[in-house]
Amino acid sequence: MTDLTRVLDHARIAELPAPYYGKVRDCYDLPDDRRILISSDRISAFDRILAAIPFKGQVLTQTARYWFEKTADICPNHVLDYPDPNVVIGRKLTILPVEIVVRGYLAGSTSTSILTRYKKGEREMYGHTFPDGLRDNQALPAAIITPTSKAFDGGHDEPLTAVEIIEQKLLTAEQWERISDIAQKLFARGQKIATERGLILVDTKYEFGVDATGEIILADEIHTPDSSRFWLVDGYQAALDNGTRPPSFDKDIIRAWVDARCDPYKDPIPVIPAEMIAATADVYIKAFEAITGQSFEPNLEGDTPLARVRANLASYFPE
Repeated sequence: MTDLTRVLDHARIAELPAPYYGKVRDCYDLPDDRRILISSDRISAFDRILAAIPFKGQVLTQTARYWFEKTADICPNHVLDYPDPNVVIGRKLTILPVEIVVRGYLAGSTSTSILTRYKKGEREMYGHTFPDGLRDNQALPAAIITPTSKAFDGGHDEPLTAVEIIEQKLLTAEQWERISDIAQKLFARGQKIATERGLILVDTKYEFGVDATGEIILADEIHTPDSSRFWLVDGYQAALDNGTRPPSFDKDIIRAWVDARCDPYKDPIPVIPAEMIAATADVYIKAFEAITGQSFEPNLEGDTPLARVRANLASYFPE
């Protein structure tokens, strides 16, 4: 069973400058255009923190590392160094105000997903036309990009078309063309490698920024269980034929547990039992191993994960 005591529930380190604390990451801006991004073990849903899942931050950081290295020939990324299993030192970028979502299947459950909108009768979405008669979770003829506005102020992302992106001057035409090309190539690479692992990369989101020269850089994370949907090849066709949800890494077990017991947008979150925490941790670890083909090695250095992170970042403390 997963060691539930090895949790990085926060990485608030007083010696580091210019902090920014997100829902999951704790970040610090260094004075030389570098940024420290620390992935905590917090898990977020319903616009709030539900719990801390042991080794989740390490899983996400190392999964993204695997993909950054596998796709560096397609697009440069923000990574400069990995001083700790949960930490990335990255280039400070100007993040572009459009979130790029690439979809290979008619899937999803949120209000912005193409399946939700398709089932409501919509056939024109994100600048794409969909035919009648598509089945839930069916493969699309080709992968499509469904961009949304990036809500920096905590608001909701809104669907966009390519025309709207350029007309609203969110991106230049040249930037949109370049990002679209990169995103399709990243997704194709991801689908190819996933297939070799017995997985289907269904859809994913990418975040891009520009550096001081205007070069487009891949930021945030790539093809992790939090940013992407993966299904298992084994069982997909049967699920499609039966109209059921394809088998996947069900990291939503903790979300479903909470949702069944309260209104998670209004009520206090009930205490989540240890077995649910452990089960969620195991899902993340199994996802890492399936996606990368590598064995997960939990880092057990230091008295606590926070003590280890502090020690590994000591060289970044101001003198």
